[in-house]
Amino acid sequence: MVRFYKSLILFCIFLLSACQEGGEAGDLFGQWRLKGADNKYISFAGSITVIRSIGEGEVYGNFQHIGDSLFIQCYSIKGERIDTVIVKNTFGFDSFNNIRVRIDKLDDDDLVISNTNKTWSFYQY
Repeated sequence: MVRFYKSLILFCIFLLSACQEGGEAGDLFGQWRLKGADNKYISFAGSITVIRSIGEGEVYGNFQHIGDSLFIQCYSIKGERIDTVIVKNTFGFDSFNNIRVRIDKLDDDDLVISNTNKTWSFYQY
């Protein structure tokens, strides 16, 4: 029952954030599809992010966009290992709850983020 309420609260926060016309998300607002992959997305609304892999699932988190850096803290509602696997397999992020990437490019159509090991290119979907 507690898990249900946690899920409900997180979903409500996401909906409220989405109604803020981007809110804190600014230019990140919306859904971004990984270039070259039809099933991998990352979405931003308010201060909430969703990492989604069609067929595997989705993971919610909070994010902060400071300067050219993007900080993401993911949360596992059910505490299942699959949540960590989704984050690592979808984009290859090394960490689950302490993701830090650099924003190399951000405009109406393209988002390019990177860390020392990898670069990800997205387009607005």
